[in-house]
Amino acid sequence: MNHLSTEKRNDATQNLDEMSIQEALTVMNQEDQKVALCIEQLLPQLAEVVNLTTQQFNQGGRIIYMGAGTSGRLGVLDAAECVPTFNTTPDEVIGLIAGGQAAMTQAIEGAEDSEIGAQNDLKNINLTSLDVVIGIAASGRTPYVKGGLKYADSINAHTVAIACNTQAEISNYAQFPIEVDVGPEVLTGSTRLKSGTAQKLILNMISTITMVGAGKVYGNLMVDVKPTNNKLNDRAINIIQEICNIDAQLAKNLYDKAQHNLKVAVVMYLCDLDAAAAANKLESNNGIIKEAIK
Repeated sequence: MNHLSTEKRNDATQNLDEMSIQEALTVMNQEDQKVALCIEQLLPQLAEVVNLTTQQFNQGGRIIYMGAGTSGRLGVLDAAECVPTFNTTPDEVIGLIAGGQAAMTQAIEGAEDSEIGAQNDLKNINLTSLDVVIGIAASGRTPYVKGGLKYADSINAHTVAIACNTQAEISNYAQFPIEVDVGPEVLTGSTRLKSGTAQKLILNMISTITMVGAGKVYGNLMVDVKPTNNKLNDRAINIIQEICNIDAQLAKNLYDKAQHNLKVAVVMYLCDLDAAAAANKLESNNGIIKEAIK
């Protein structure tokens, strides 16, 4: 493992245990600032990945994240947050973590070392050739991720690898390898730090821009937001106000008539339709407001 960037000692933090709190926080912040700049260099490659995920998602394919430890948890997190943000179902964006859901809060011995475990996890969700499997591993060599990518390739599913080292092993098993080398961690080998930040930023990009391409965004507003709590309910009403340029009470009335479907409420107002007609108009335009109101 000595050749891995993620395992090397960071020269700037050799004396981390002797620094003042202010000094330690400063160097940590300085190191974190490097992460976004590293990702900037990969934007053309990420654009290809997002083009793929958008294309497949719009054809009924799923986005499936796979990882172990921090990498797996970040995939599960991104998948879970797509549900309230973009009103996806839990089956459209999936996060698989080595060891299963129990591994979200505790280490599961040996789970990340099992290629067979990854294959079984993908078989259990009936992976198809329409799906995109995104393997995430800071080290770039996690067997669970390699096993998942190998199986995905064997059934002609689409594959992406995200590693935080160059010449990563998992890159050899993916059609679209992404290698973001953020350099040695502040705390040697602790890839929940800069590596985890890089992975989180990349997953944010993939899921968000994919959902833009799926028509779940109007301007920069999340028009497919699922109102699972009071905050999101209020946000939906505010979005209707913003798009339609109306007051809060009228927006709420529309929202209620649309049975809390934000898109339907907007099309009702902008096209002067009832809820059923607005819903039909949206459906015939792939759920895209700007197409429906032309």
